Amino acid sequence: MSATSGRRTAKKDGGRPVESSAPTTDPFDALPELTPLRTAGQNGDWAATQAFFAGLDSVDKVSFASGALADIWGTEKYLKQAAEERPADPLPRTLLAERYIRLGWKARSAARAQDVTREQFKEFHAWLRKAEGLLIEVCAEQPGYAPAWTARLLTARGLELGQSEARRRYDRLSEHHPHHFRAQSQLLQQLCPKWGGSWEAAHGFAREAASAAPDGSQAGALVAEAHIEHWLDLPGDEDIAYLRGVPVRDDLRHAAQVSVLHPDHRPGWHWIDGHSTFALAFSLGGHLEDAARHFAALGNTASESCWQYLPDWKNQFTKYRAAALATL
Repeated sequence: MSATSGRRTAKKDGGRPVESSAPTTDPFDALPELTPLRTAGQNGDWAATQAFFAGLDSVDKVSFASGALADIWGTEKYLKQAAEERPADPLPRTLLAERYIRLGWKARSAARAQDVTREQFKEFHAWLRKAEGLLIEVCAEQPGYAPAWTARLLTARGLELGQSEARRRYDRLSEHHPHHFRAQSQLLQQLCPKWGGSWEAAHGFAREAASAAPDGSQAGALVAEAHIEHWLDLPGDEDIAYLRGVPVRDDLRHAAQVSVLHPDHRPGWHWIDGHSTFALAFSLGGHLEDAARHFAALGNTASESCWQYLPDWKNQFTKYRAAALATL
């Protein structure tokens, strides 16, 4: 998947080279199918952007691509123009809202709430309110438009609208798209204690979503996400013991077997997130043989969504990968 052919590789599994260098984390580099979208975003080309989204064959891909485009600097300019010129089209408004949300979170920073300044919060909330205004319009006009409802889960969390409102938004989406992975992952964040939820609610939702989804879906990765979030919240003398425990290990194994390791698994654009999350959870728990299958699937790609919780995470990723693959 990565454009690093010619570098020395440490091992091969199933034909996929596993490299010794730092992993590729930019989705535009890891997923060549997204290249036209990056070009369109960098050029401010609405016609090319619209054509790219028109060619997608699933709601999951539309939502994933919406989030990816939001990371491209300066896209708010041409998306704002497109939204103004096409007031009846939900796509440009939703993409613009996603970009506003990204600008808001950038202003807030990744610091804990007590370390975020009043001015940062003010700018954060201002961007989210702009996004929310656009998304309210879209959802009123298109009640089944999953990308807009998914984005509203981010604004609900950032604006601290509470558990009930976040769940209401997710329920409205799931009426039309019951196994929408990005929305499920966003709701899972809301259900964690750091956003006013509980571990009972977070683990319960993850397992419920995984068991309700068809075998081979991405939903099992939610179980791993919940365990990593739980690990992160525990004091230093309990966190690794938690992931080393047999109940957690078996929970992770089952979730992996019914999702990304299932014979019916058809990798969409979230496959890197899924394998990365399982690789981290198994590695931290010392279950290197379990982690190996996920590292082998990843090759030299990785998602930083969970790995970024570790200091110097790319270096740790390569060390855990080498240790896991040595068990094969």
